[in-house]
Formats: sequence, C-alpha cells, structure tokens
Amino acid sequence: MKHGFVKVAAASPSLRVADPVYNANKIIETIRAQAEKETEILVFPELCLSGYTCGDLFLQQTLLDGCLAALGQIARATKGINMLVFVGLPFEVQSGKVYNCAAAVSGGEVKGLVPKSHLPNNGEFYERRYFMSAWEGESVLVKLPFSEKSVYIGTDIYFEDRAHGVCVACEICEDLWVPVSPSVKSAVTKANLIVNLSASSETAGKREYRHTLVSAQSGKCVCGYVYCDAGEEESTGDGVFAGNHMIYENGVLLAETKPFEGRVCEAEIDVGFLNAERRKLNTFHEGEENDYIGAECSFVGDGNLKLRHVISAPFLPEGEKERAERCELILNIQAHALKKRLAHTNAKTAVLGISGGLDSTLAFLVTARAFDLLGKDRKQITAITMPGFGTTGKTKNNAVALIGQMGACTRTVDITASVLQHFKDIGHDPENKNSAYENAQARMRTMILMDVANEEGGLVVGTGDLSELALGWCTYNGDHMSMYGVNASVPKTLVKALVAYEAKRLGGKAERILNDILDTEISPELLPPDDSGNIAQKTEDLVGPYELHDFFLYSFLRRGDAPAKTLYLAERAFDGKYSRAEIKKWLTVFYRRFFSQQFKRSCSPDGVKVGSVSLSPRADWRMPSDASPEAWLAETEKL
Repeated sequence: MKHGFVKVAAASPSLRVADPVYNANKIIETIRAQAEKETEILVFPELCLSGYTCGDLFLQQTLLDGCLAALGQIARATKGINMLVFVGLPFEVQSGKVYNCAAAVSGGEVKGLVPKSHLPNNGEFYERRYFMSAWEGESVLVKLPFSEKSVYIGTDIYFEDRAHGVCVACEICEDLWVPVSPSVKSAVTKANLIVNLSASSETAGKREYRHTLVSAQSGKCVCGYVYCDAGEEESTGDGVFAGNHMIYENGVLLAETKPFEGRVCEAEIDVGFLNAERRKLNTFHEGEENDYIGAECSFVGDGNLKLRHVISAPFLPEGEKERAERCELILNIQAHALKKRLAHTNAKTAVLGISGGLDSTLAFLVTARAFDLLGKDRKQITAITMPGFGTTGKTKNNAVALIGQMGACTRTVDITASVLQHFKDIGHDPENKNSAYENAQARMRTMILMDVANEEGGLVVGTGDLSELALGWCTYNGDHMSMYGVNASVPKTLVKALVAYEAKRLGGKAERILNDILDTEISPELLPPDDSGNIAQKTEDLVGPYELHDFFLYSFLRRGDAPAKTLYLAERAFDGKYSRAEIKKWLTVFYRRFFSQQFKRSCSPDGVKVGSVSLSPRADWRMPSDASPEAWLAETEKL
C-alpha cells in the first residue's frame, strides 16, 4: 500500500478436521484470491492445516507428516506473490516434542516458525496432552524436508519488510490471554504489527471479552493487531468455533467478522501513523533488538487504499449519538477548567468580547456553564460588544440578543472614535486599510477588555480557537491575548459542532439565535461591509476552508503525516468537493502560515486542552519561532 498503509486480512477457509491436503488446497485458494485484492499480510487460524480439534490424532505421525507436506505445498504456492502468510500446524522439533506452531511463509519459502508459549490447561480443549510449551531462550535452526534452507523456530523472531518500515511478530491464541503476552516484548523491541492465530470457541459473552483484550493490546502496544479465529467447520464435539476475526489499530477497531457470518476480514492498517505515534513515546525500543531474529521479507506493495474510510472531519465522531456525547464532554471540560480558574483568581466577573461570531459565542456559552457550576448569577458575566468599522447589523444584533437570552450583563463600547484618534496619534491614514488598520481595532478591543477586567476585578476569557492559532489568524497582543483561553484547543470545525449542540440543547429563542450565528460568514469584521451592509471580509476566502485546514492540522500534528500522505488522504476525504489543485493550494498555505506564525503560539496564554491535539507551548507543541518550512513546501511543490 502507499504512504505507510498495509493491507491485512484474516481468513478461515473451509476445513476438514485431520485432512491437511484438503485444508492446504483451500488455504491456497484463499491466498490466490487475496493476492488479486492486493492483500499484503494474510493470517489463517491456529492449527489450520490439521484443524484445532484433532484430539489424540495430534500424536499420530501420519498427521504430523501430512501437515508438514501441506506446509511445503503452501510455501511453493506463494512464489511470485507479494504477501506474508501465516498458517498454523503441529510441528515436531525432535522425537516426542510437538509444538503448536505458526509458520510464516513468503516468496515461496518458510521464513520462520513461532511456537505457542502458553497452553490452556482447563476447559474443553486440553492442549498440554499433545503439545510442549515454547521454550525460553533463543530460537534454534530446523531443517524442513521440502527446503534446502534451515529456518529458525522460536518466540524471538519477527518478520520485517525493512524498506517499508513494517515489522510483524506472531503469537498464538492463549498467548494473548495471559498477564504478560509475548507480543508485549515484541512490540517494545520493534514489532509494529502483531498477528494472532487463534482457535477460541464461541460462548455467550466471550466475543465482547475478546474485543476488550485485542483493543487493549493494540492500544497499549501502539500496534496493528490481526486476530484470526477458527471457523465453524471445526469439530463440534465439545464446542463450536465461529470465525470471529477482528483487526485493530492502536486500540481502534478497523474491521471484524461477526460470529458465523464471514470467512474473511480485511482492513488497511496505517503503520506510518503507528511509527509516528511511537516516536512521541519513550516506551519503545527499550528492549535489546539484538535479542530478536529478523527474518527479512518483501511483501508491501504500492496499491491504493480501497477499504479504509477517511474521515473529512477528524476532530468529530461521525455518529449522531457519539457526536452529542463528545460535545457534552468537551463543554464540561471547558466549563470546569474555567470554573477552577475563576475560583482560584477570586474573579468577581468574567469579561468577554461578544462579536456575534462563532468563537466568542462558544466562549460565552462555556462561561455561562462555568458560572452555573460556581452557583453564581449570570448577571455577573460582563459581555461587551465593541462595534467598529466592519461590524454588521446582523452580528451586532445577534450578539446583543444572545447576551440577553443567556441572562448576562450587556455593555456596548463603540471603538470607532477611539481607533480614529489612535490613527491620528500614529499618523495613519484611515483610507489605507492595511494590517495596521485592521490590527488597531483588534488591539483596541483587547485593551478595553483588559481594562474593564481590572476595573471590575474580573478575568478576560479568550475566544480564539485552535485553527486560528495554527494559522496565526489572530492579531498579536490583540485577540491573541487573554487571561484564560477556553477555546485554545478547539478547532473551528469542532467550534461549529459545539455551538450547534448547545443550540439544540437550549432550544427556543436561544436556538434560533445560535442557528443564525452558525449561518453567518466567518469574519473578523475588521474591514467595512459591502454596499449592501453585508460582511465583505470573509476569512475562508483569504486563508482557505477551515475544514481543510483542520484536516491538515490533525494529519500534521496527530498522525505525523508527510505532505504527500496528507494530500493523498485529503483527496479521498473531500472527493467531489475540492479538486487536487485546490487541496494542494491550501496545503501550501497551511505549511507557510503554520511555520511563520509560531511566534504567536510561543507566548499564548493558558488554555484548557480538550482533545489529543493542542498547540500549548508549555505542554504539547515546542517549536522554534524561526523554524523553516522549506522541506515541507518542497515536498508539496513536487506533488
């Protein structure tokens, strides 16, 4: 796959218990079918060459020899196929010592054998009767009758496509269920993708528990995890198997087959993201990599994504119920953070500038919640409208109406005269609508808020959001500054969702006002309206669509994606809405602005973190203000 993605699959083909020839043929059919679909890692169930439920037949040489011959047949079938395949079989290392093994096969060869470490000793399937547990210590070389090469067998093996940064380790069924799984050491050392060949009988409640185990393992090991379960053709003498496959990435379920409902489970794992995530941690590579044997394989191709759904709004859950729950949680995080800051500073009031735009609306709604938590009258909130050269009647009226509806104290301070006096003082021509013309208004508003807060013993609540901080779309020491920024880690797309959620929750007149604010063009309103009195200065016409910039921001900060990968994913996420040329144009703007505006973020005020992405210079993002964007721009230019 391209850009760090790997296509994986778990399959439980048709099976006959104790019939290795039949089972090998069905496995080969599946390998060929998956090769057509460009699968790169394919996992089959535990003991799939024999069947897991052979019982005392595992002690028969005929079955052991048949499985070994079937393994050779599968190995030969993979020649010329770009794939790493895992199959399960009973394997005799020396006379009387049989192990429950997973064989890794690629490019016509067996690359290694991994024995099961932890054998179940209770329940309906008593493996200790037939198999030895994997030994502790180094792997040993074994000779396979169908190959001139000897291969390693042991638990200290990983299978690596070094050219693509993919390292695979293997464990078998019960190995996952024990307190210290073999995959933990494998992941800490190097492996970023774990496969599990399993035969887990189906009982009520067990599926949910398996999900918990696999999710937790992939999350704490920051890895992809492919769990392949035995299918329903296993013997039902003492239990039933349901082929309940599942594929996880860093704790998140990518795909599953429900019990008895499917033979193949497929997904595309973002190994590039997993590697980027591990760079942020000091947990990994603590073990000695030299303790492991690396079997080199070539199995990663260059196919395009076909299965993976790329979310266009990565800061928001897609489901309506999940989105509502997320919004309520974030609003509570913001409100409780502000509550603590107000209480700690003994602030008599909270002072906000209300413009009738999205950001100040959200900050105001959060402040109202904080005052409710403190048991304070909302009339103690000082909400100030400060109309200037660009203020429209719509935004001003919405601001005043919202303040009144929420029961706060309204103040209006027209900044026009004071800004004109300021222009006169510094010798600026008001007809020259340059950055000084715009920023003087923003700084005047901030000065008013700060002075009112000093006058009333209050605290200025900041309104600027994460997207504006990322792009530097704020006036240095103007709206850039406050005494506490409740929206500091809330991107614009999430601001819209939070306001929409509060509109629905509040209902009535408040809902109508908030919906009108949501329908208003995003603008700082620092330039005069057009001849019809409408907003002339539209932010997204100048810096680009916020939904694109939020996508770029998440890709850059959270997932560590390079420009090529970001563009590739953005094209999928916004297919039909933005052309490749448009996405590339705004991606270039994003990198230029992000790097050039770091100086504003380096001295930003305190603000609560609500999600996994934040630009706080104290806790989350440390970057020199004079860092160069040229490497990112050069890559973008070549796309």
